[in-house]
Amino acid sequence: MRPLTVEELLRTKKEALALELLTDERGLSREIHGPDISSPGLVLTGYTERFPADRMQVLGETEISFLESLDEERRRAAISEFLSFNLPVIFVTKGQSPPAEMVELANERGTPVIRTALKTAEFYTRIKPFMEERFAPTTTMHGSLADVYGVGLLFMGHSGIGKSETVLDLVERGHRLVADDLVMISRRGNEVLIGKGHELQRHHMEIRGVGIIDVRKLFGIRAIRQQKRVEVVVRLEVWDENAHYDRTGLDTRTMDVLGVPLPMVVIPLVPGKNITVVCEVVAMNHLLKFAGVNSAALFNARLQARMGGTAEYLEEDYE
Repeated sequence: MRPLTVEELLRTKKEALALELLTDERGLSREIHGPDISSPGLVLTGYTERFPADRMQVLGETEISFLESLDEERRRAAISEFLSFNLPVIFVTKGQSPPAEMVELANERGTPVIRTALKTAEFYTRIKPFMEERFAPTTTMHGSLADVYGVGLLFMGHSGIGKSETVLDLVERGHRLVADDLVMISRRGNEVLIGKGHELQRHHMEIRGVGIIDVRKLFGIRAIRQQKRVEVVVRLEVWDENAHYDRTGLDTRTMDVLGVPLPMVVIPLVPGKNITVVCEVVAMNHLLKFAGVNSAALFNARLQARMGGTAEYLEEDYE
């Protein structure tokens, strides 16, 4: 993963976070290696055990008030101890002016100090989603991603199997394209996978025999999405008479993507099969399962109950 520099953070989020650089530019090349951000807390009093020095640090009104309450000698010692760690960046919230000693010592050590006009809680709220997305585990997969009835279907299969054509047919039926050919997937939290297309390729498709098409211009803005949660993998395969295909829906298959198991449906391709309608059913069936209704399991339970009743009837038949 490409490291995030303080310069990149300042450039991309300057307006959204109301940022202002208080130190010189020598520390802007410092790298941020994780999404975590915290306040120094007791380290300003001299207790440095368990201090997460590798994190971005935030000085709110409480921390600035505490430093200002110290006499000059103690304040300088506290700030010097704080800056002795290799901190990636220090943020000062609520438009406050940090003590002059902090800016002076930070310049000497090359530690960037950035002020934000936002309140501390609001600053945390705004920066965390950006940092979590920036440092989220990511991967790229060869396939097509579509939003079908609100369900993110990731179509996979050998090159030329018909993934793009299937998604194109779904778009024509009112569903939406997210990405074609190259799907960039990132994990949010423990089990949420978000897929989107490359910024240069987004919403373009390659249709063999036709060429590159722009789905947004052909079908309108309603036919695309910028990103979508990946919920079901649909694998397209050429029909193999010796292969085993699930016919009941009880044999659940999964595919691991970034440590998240996704339900996978394998669809064999034969002439005359309406793949588009089948994929719509896959999406609707997933929604039904999400609502707590497993049609295959319920049907199987009814069969077993009926078979049990038949056995009892035969046991009681003495003729």
